[in-house]
Amino acid sequence: MTDGGLRFLMTTYNRLPVAFTHGRGAWLVAEDGTEYLDALAGIAVNGLGHAHPRLIKALAEQAGRLIHVSNIYRIREQEALAERLCALSGMEAVFFANSGSEANEAALKLVRLYGHQRGQPQAQTLVMERAWHGRTLATLAATGSEKARRGFEPLPTGFIRVPYNDIEAIERVAAHDPRVLAVWLEVLQGEGGIRVADREYVRALRRLCDERGWLLMIDEVQSGVGRTGKWFGYQWSEVQPDVITLAKGLGSGVPIGAILARGPAARVFTPGSHGSTFGGGPFACRAALETLAIIEEEGLLANAARQGERIRAGLARALASVPGVVAIRGEGLMIGVELDRPCGELVTMALQARLLINVTQDNVVRLLPPLVIDDNEADEIVARLAPCIARFADAARCAA
Repeated sequence: MTDGGLRFLMTTYNRLPVAFTHGRGAWLVAEDGTEYLDALAGIAVNGLGHAHPRLIKALAEQAGRLIHVSNIYRIREQEALAERLCALSGMEAVFFANSGSEANEAALKLVRLYGHQRGQPQAQTLVMERAWHGRTLATLAATGSEKARRGFEPLPTGFIRVPYNDIEAIERVAAHDPRVLAVWLEVLQGEGGIRVADREYVRALRRLCDERGWLLMIDEVQSGVGRTGKWFGYQWSEVQPDVITLAKGLGSGVPIGAILARGPAARVFTPGSHGSTFGGGPFACRAALETLAIIEEEGLLANAARQGERIRAGLARALASVPGVVAIRGEGLMIGVELDRPCGELVTMALQARLLINVTQDNVVRLLPPLVIDDNEADEIVARLAPCIARFADAARCAA
């Protein structure tokens, strides 16, 4: 592969030596014609896979009518999407942004303003170890990665970090810090290593927030829009948050983010207190509306749950005798394979096997296939990944 224009890009990514020209469903085709099975879906973005015919038709139609107008005016596609999201989530009001970081930034601004409106200008938000909320300064401050935060200090304050899945740690903070006004978490940590929150832990958080008058905020940027087998990951715990944030899979590749709120949180923002030039434009909202309709009408929630179980079970069988495999976990099509050592080289090994994956937390293989995969593709993911992990483990054992 030639250098092309790569030298003109800032070096913010260690890019793999492949570029794709087109795709269909769960498959991508490289410039040399090689086909790759996409088990990453643009990091949980392409839930409908690539080139879904119904989405293509809707976007072409919308592009021929209207792409952008200002939020100074009413936008019917935005209103329709907000109504649909509230119906699916049980929330009451929506603000649209352009990304997960922007949606999460809006959530943090909401907490600050909520505090000021209640005479608590030093409002604190409880955030989790290993959390990932974005790369803006405020979301980076809330993120639990020292590596990601390094060099960007001083970061905004207002956060108290606690262990994940530990209700007693939160209760200890509650007992002595009256400044806390919100708890923020991912019910399924993505960048944090595909760690699933215990359902009773999430229910206990809801009870504690009710007792204390705190906001329960759920970051569903990666886990939302059907990825776990329900519309939103928190629905597995049968609780109702006060605030949720969405992005990634919502627009099937068209950039869009959203913050949804209910109760007092839904009335915090007023005209002029927050805004976005591009957020909630007709093109992005049409993409999201069509995405939601396709997921529902094609039964992709059930498919995500079933295929995720199939992949996890297949990996468990294939890797049962492989040393160094610590855990296989996840929910729906959000799957992690934890190894006992850093395993970043598996990304290149999988690429050579024509499979797209990535590694998070240095030692967790992350799989985020499109929601549209079928039985054969689920089995093929296992068939291509398991030998890579076995070879990696064997090489590590020999080197020890």
